[in-house]
Amino acid sequence: MDYKKILYLIFFVLFTNLPVRTKAQSKMQEKTFSRADTLKGNLTPLRSCYDINFYHLDVKFNIGKRFISGSNLFRFTATQDFTRLQFDLFANLNIDKIVYHNQVLPYTREFNAVFISFPELIRKDSKDEFTVFYSGYPNVALKAPRESGVVFAKDSLGYPLVATACESKGASIWWPNKDHLSDEPDSMLISVSVPKDLKEVSNGRLRKVTDLKNGYKRFDWFVGNSINNYNVAVNIGNYAHFSDSYPGEKGELTLDYWVLPYNLSRAKIDFAKNVKPLLKSYEHWFGPYPFDRDGYKLVETPYPAMEHQSAISYGGYMRGGPKNELTGISGGAKWDFIIVHESAHEWFGNNITAKDLGDLWIHEAFGSYAESLFIESLYGKKAGQEYIYANRSGIANDETIVAPYHVNQMGSGDMYSKGAMLLNTIRTIINDDEKWRGILRGLNKEYKHQTVTYNQVVNYICAQSGEKLESVFDQYLHYKTLPVLELAVKEGKLNCRWIAEAADFNMPLRIRISKGAYHFIYPSAKFTPVDLAGISAENIEVDTSNYYIGLIKAD
Repeated sequence: MDYKKILYLIFFVLFTNLPVRTKAQSKMQEKTFSRADTLKGNLTPLRSCYDINFYHLDVKFNIGKRFISGSNLFRFTATQDFTRLQFDLFANLNIDKIVYHNQVLPYTREFNAVFISFPELIRKDSKDEFTVFYSGYPNVALKAPRESGVVFAKDSLGYPLVATACESKGASIWWPNKDHLSDEPDSMLISVSVPKDLKEVSNGRLRKVTDLKNGYKRFDWFVGNSINNYNVAVNIGNYAHFSDSYPGEKGELTLDYWVLPYNLSRAKIDFAKNVKPLLKSYEHWFGPYPFDRDGYKLVETPYPAMEHQSAISYGGYMRGGPKNELTGISGGAKWDFIIVHESAHEWFGNNITAKDLGDLWIHEAFGSYAESLFIESLYGKKAGQEYIYANRSGIANDETIVAPYHVNQMGSGDMYSKGAMLLNTIRTIINDDEKWRGILRGLNKEYKHQTVTYNQVVNYICAQSGEKLESVFDQYLHYKTLPVLELAVKEGKLNCRWIAEAADFNMPLRIRISKGAYHFIYPSAKFTPVDLAGISAENIEVDTSNYYIGLIKAD
């Protein structure tokens, strides 16, 4: 029949316009990447030829001059025969020498990549090592963690407060390493020398403190688990320390807190209010805390937050989550957004790490979704879902969430709120909360201390749920626009279809008749009758709380 009129109803929190879609639209926006991007992001044979087993980073901070100097030992296993390899160090930092079996190796540099040649063939499966000595003035980050580098600040009493943050640019912005997310050392020793009147806190457990007799002390921290490069952290300050423990699923978990002395009383209250409840919630949903060998730490920093493994950077007290007032949950008074979000990364981001920066959604979508699970643990499922809905106001739908691979590129910031919404939608489709919980725990068990790809995560969820969800992930992660449900009356019956870019998009959808019980329908790209007795264009209600879609309603 001819449409008399078409009403476009778009369910956005901000009532923005639905982006125009065409089937010819490509998955990724066209972007130009530099040679430096490729050298950093591509896992070439010169990088895949060796697998990192262990680092010993030994670095001294001259805070007054904002100067660092030190070395990093690379201990590796050869994955093939080779005589040449690449590691990474930003060009503004000097390489003083590279030593291999007491020989100084020749090297060349191109942008932030360093290429070294060995005097003999390194045989496949052999274990070997070399040490890079370096020095210089690292990039100073003024707006960390959005900017990468070292933050040189002072606390309110005038003591230095120094910290590193390097997720976006990569760890090689301040220390030499194989700077690719796909390769993590199995363990690591972090030795940091600082002025003797200060303390230094890094990842893992403190092994010893040595007085160097030259006005400096060296702090040796050992990381007993694999760790991704950007998580390696230095924190220097006039810290006070207090500790606690938590009865985790795998036994007693140590809790250590390093804060500025004048914040000690406040930290004891705020951390007690948040840390144990979130650990209880996250262990319930995600499984045992994955770094019990290294413990759990919060470290006060001169910037807001970063998920540094076993040493979470914390720069604010009792900051509630975004838009909490829309959910009726007073986050500022009841829970701390920074602790809740960054701690979630111990499971998603640190335990499970994306192999390529283009899949950073694996870190941030799950990390943001975890906030709602924490709220659910405290206030019930409805409150958690309202929180996700309220945070739609921050979604821009301006770029794709998955970025191009092999060029060290992050996708849209929509990976946070839109990614959380997607995971809530997947949970809604599965319609079995125990199965969903089993999937989240299973991901952390199956891929414990591993790096993963998009396909591994999506295929695991599809296989364990028994649902064909590939096109749902594809639409929300590879395209910036939303799927649209079109409703139309044909031959007296209400029909529906999906309009979407993802091939064979077939997301199951919940509908109901005027506040009745929800029922699932299964639209495709072709108009089919809505299979629910008594349904009409006037009384249909689509679950737009748990589905982030556009709607065309025609009559």
